[in-house]
Amino acid sequence: MIRKFSENDRKLYLEMAGEFYHSDAVLHPVPDSYLEKTAEEALASDAYAQIYLIEYEGEAAGYALTAKTFSQEAGGYVIWIEELYIREQYRSKGLGREFFQYLEENKGEGTARLRLEVEEDNKRAVSLYERLGYRVLDYVQMIKGE
Repeated sequence: MIRKFSENDRKLYLEMAGEFYHSDAVLHPVPDSYLEKTAEEALASDAYAQIYLIEYEGEAAGYALTAKTFSQEAGGYVIWIEELYIREQYRSKGLGREFFQYLEENKGEGTARLRLEVEEDNKRAVSLYERLGYRVLDYVQMIKGE
């Protein structure tokens, strides 16, 4: 089951986000204060950040974090799948696919594109995303700041 994050889920989300940021799926951990800021933003409004809890047989199996932008290139809103984390014992049970189906069905009017980033060596995730129809963009990403 996929459901939207609520205040009652804060501790659970922070625990799972901590697990995610200390896994091989990311380049480096982030400060706990960033996780707190994300929870605050998602609770304040779903305009920029939305957190979803993923459950399996009544247990917390993972979470997803999305963010919304507008893209002239895409001609509408872009939902960035910022994070998708499934705890080890719940992997290979179709939960990632279930989340993407949920997102497709609930993305909202005016959403023109779904977009994500993945570590190249995360072969399981890359394989799933390709099976779901995602393709690699030939962009070099650049950042300034954190």
